[in-house]
Amino acid sequence: MKIAIATNNRKKLKEIRAVLGGFFEEMYSLDDLGIAVEIEETGSTLTENALIKARTILHMTGLASLADDSGLMCDALDGAPGVYSARYAGDKHDDAANNALLLKNLAGKDRSAHFSSVIALALPDGREFTAEGRVDGIILDEERGEGGFGYDPLFFSPELGKTFAEASPEEKNSVSHRGRALRAMEDVVVREKLQNDK
Repeated sequence: MKIAIATNNRKKLKEIRAVLGGFFEEMYSLDDLGIAVEIEETGSTLTENALIKARTILHMTGLASLADDSGLMCDALDGAPGVYSARYAGDKHDDAANNALLLKNLAGKDRSAHFSSVIALALPDGREFTAEGRVDGIILDEERGEGGFGYDPLFFSPELGKTFAEASPEEKNSVSHRGRALRAMEDVVVREKLQNDK
């Protein structure tokens, strides 16, 4: 089976391919397919947004399509930024601005938080599958580390003893919300024998 991945984020693509690459004949990014589209995420949940993206790319390409939606949920902010994580400080998807606003809004408040991720797979025969992953952590009061992306420099993982931005890709994948969601999707692929579909 050939599959389209609804992203051009290279670090995200690397994470996805590291877990699921062995199950599919070929995995294409939107760049690989010559697609330049900004899919409007109109859902109220991560699951809805992931499915919107997967369905959109399926309809555009005719290929099985995989998409994810992830969010940072802070307890003191009633789950914000949540589904708005990528555009928390505006529609420009500016990591620095998002992180700065998060630190401002968390000043003097509880720092407990978790990342959640939903992976959606839409198939040409109409079947759809979703898988979820979660990791708990603490939001630091300053950024640490040079790796990762998004809120990774602020998200301290007690399991790793460091921020996601300080962790190697392998360390991050071992505990991250997206890594856990991808491994749950891997279970779906194996169970449904999707890699054998032609």
